[in-house]
Amino acid sequence: MKSAAFSGPFALGTFSAPDQVPFPGLLVPEGRVLDLRTALDDPALTTRAVFERWTELLPRLHELAADPKADRRPLEGLRVHAPVEPHQIFQSGANYRQHVIDLEVAHRSPDDPRTVEEARAEIAEIMDRRAAEDLPYVFIGLPSAITGPYDDVVLPSWAEQPDWELELAAVISRPAYRVSVEEALEYVAGYTIANDLTDRATVFRRDMKAIGTDWLRSKNAPGFTPLGPWIVPAGSIADPGDLRVTLRLNGETMQDESTKDMLFGVARIVSYASQTSQLLPGDLVLTGSPAGNGMHWGRLLRDGDVMDGSITGLGAQRTRCTAEVPR
Repeated sequence: MKSAAFSGPFALGTFSAPDQVPFPGLLVPEGRVLDLRTALDDPALTTRAVFERWTELLPRLHELAADPKADRRPLEGLRVHAPVEPHQIFQSGANYRQHVIDLEVAHRSPDDPRTVEEARAEIAEIMDRRAAEDLPYVFIGLPSAITGPYDDVVLPSWAEQPDWELELAAVISRPAYRVSVEEALEYVAGYTIANDLTDRATVFRRDMKAIGTDWLRSKNAPGFTPLGPWIVPAGSIADPGDLRVTLRLNGETMQDESTKDMLFGVARIVSYASQTSQLLPGDLVLTGSPAGNGMHWGRLLRDGDVMDGSITGLGAQRTRCTAEVPR
């Protein structure tokens, strides 16, 4: 079910009417959508192009959101697509303190002499030191993995352990290269929700253990990144480091954590990624997933599962899992 709940006077998304091409839309809290192609007199406009002109267009977007005469249509009856098509996706791993502690404790050696409490305390100390002294862990995702916030997710037949990972995603507003932590948030246009699905069975190569993680195989199947429903401007989010990330599986809460638990905040991740690569307008920076993944619960995704994901002020997405039809 679509809900227009979000913080601030407007959000941006990509929508389509039946049998019509998708269009960039400005959504107001009353649940009505303005076609920005018409409002900005640009028939070829896309949501990504809005971010390419973000500094110029932001004041105009506020004016359009406040205009009672703007020609808006009801959200109901429109299809909600992924809100933006990025050039690049930067993904952060092992970025929630409690999540990493849980995983480390769960996977410790059977002959580990420490009690669970001792292990947790030691790992917590390591995490705190990492947050203070080390660097974020960032890797690359594929835009082809993105799907809409209400679309079905097809679980490939080869994925033996498909898992959920709800995350806060930052959307870049202008080219960012070698920006400092202090200025990094100036390059963030807004925030949205991403569910970074992972097949745990293929994270590590069984044939080449020394080579490490295989993120191409484990994270980039078509539809493995449900995105949206929309993008809320950064100015409407008081503190991205204090938002609630919640995922429910078939109505049961599995993840429910604050972004306060992140080891590295949005600014540090954006700055770190920009030291090597140039981030472009509309690009996504995913910030990692909190505790409560399927591996923790011993319950992984299967045909018919329904995931409801929400983050404070950003709305909610709902995706149903379906098994791949054999070819």
